[in-house]
Amino acid sequence: MTLRYRFLVLWVACLAFFAFPWIAPMAVAADGEWKVGLARAAITPDQFMWMAGYASRDRPADGKLTDLWAKAMALQDADGERAVLVTLDVIGVSREMSAAIAETLKQRHGLERRQLALCTSHTHSGPVVYRNLSPLHELVVDPQQRQRIEEYTATLQNKILQIIDKALADLKPAQLSWASGTATFAVNRRNNPAGQVPQLRAEGKLCGPFDHDVPVLAVRNASGKLQAVVFGYACHATTLDLFQWCGDYPGYAQIELEQAHPDCQAMFWAGCGADQNPLPRRTVELAMDYGRQLAAAVDGVLSNPMQPVAARLATDFRDVDLPFAGLPTREQVEEAAQSTNRYEAARAKLLLSQMADDRPLSTTYPFPVQVWRLGDDVQFIVLGGEVVVDFALRLKAELRGPRTWVAGYANDVMAYIASRRVLEEGGYEGIGAMVYYGLPAGWALESEDLIVDEAKRQAAP
Repeated sequence: MTLRYRFLVLWVACLAFFAFPWIAPMAVAADGEWKVGLARAAITPDQFMWMAGYASRDRPADGKLTDLWAKAMALQDADGERAVLVTLDVIGVSREMSAAIAETLKQRHGLERRQLALCTSHTHSGPVVYRNLSPLHELVVDPQQRQRIEEYTATLQNKILQIIDKALADLKPAQLSWASGTATFAVNRRNNPAGQVPQLRAEGKLCGPFDHDVPVLAVRNASGKLQAVVFGYACHATTLDLFQWCGDYPGYAQIELEQAHPDCQAMFWAGCGADQNPLPRRTVELAMDYGRQLAAAVDGVLSNPMQPVAARLATDFRDVDLPFAGLPTREQVEEAAQSTNRYEAARAKLLLSQMADDRPLSTTYPFPVQVWRLGDDVQFIVLGGEVVVDFALRLKAELRGPRTWVAGYANDVMAYIASRRVLEEGGYEGIGAMVYYGLPAGWALESEDLIVDEAKRQAAP
């Protein structure tokens, strides 16, 4: 290459960078090249069945507002390291389902458990998934509904495997970039009475911790066209409590983005929003409005310069033995089995089945902690359970701030995951909700440190 030609190439590159800043993420070469594959499938039930999330529901779904989706994104870095992200418009998945999917992927594609992340939106307007919130659903519904739950879950598992297969077969050169936006409709429900939220917001008096960050990962092809956008937000998907299938605000946000960007696959993961609600709520109009607000935050990020992500991927995964604060005796469980509270009785019967043949209850639960490191920037920390906001705030403060993304509701949604502060305060997130998940007791106070320490170990370069 002649000196004159080299100068010309450099001059054109500089001109593109300064004259057209919105294409800067595409103009900066990474170390090698990403490859990305995408696939999706509708997972709306084909028959009306029990809905997940609310104990007050007394009948199956009877209509549909939006379809529900499973979406997969396969990543491959410059060295051939792969990972697959799946986002699901369901309330949660069980450890058993995640393990079965991971084992099949190992056989089919040679993927290890660390290379698969299953993230859910936690919509309360979707179907029951087998072995998730068992005392709330499966143990109290009639046999016909229980059969539908099991059949739907088997179908869901197969669809997830199918879209992963398709995404891995669809790997194409791509460029990744990231940035973070803001959405403000999430409110700490432990500290702000729902009926007072509009006034408190107007007066600037909302209190309690929150996380209004909207992390965004953009995937563009070689010509700069947006192929996919992955984004998160820390807030319960509980705007609606109807009897119609709906993705709630995360579903509407994905619809908005896909309409604004044709041929783009929008994928939502839920952050640490276990103690955060969209407030006010309970109308379709509000769910749609929150979806528009979230989509606007994502679009605001996409329309400004974003930081390119070098084509390097590192993945890790480990179960942490999370200790319970204490276990009930057999006598206490047997007494609870006779309770007039059907959920207490359902949990007790579940625990008694675990105690059959004089087996003791486990003193710990295998809690999944997963970290993906993308390039030199993004640390994607993926946690199981319904995680309160304290975890995200702490991990961001102790790691890389907005470059640290913390998802909850992933891989295994087994219970609320309360921080030490929330455990000491008690309440629904601290102890009350454990009955609906079928776990025997609340978490020990040291559980927060165990989770955070493991996440930080994995996130270290």
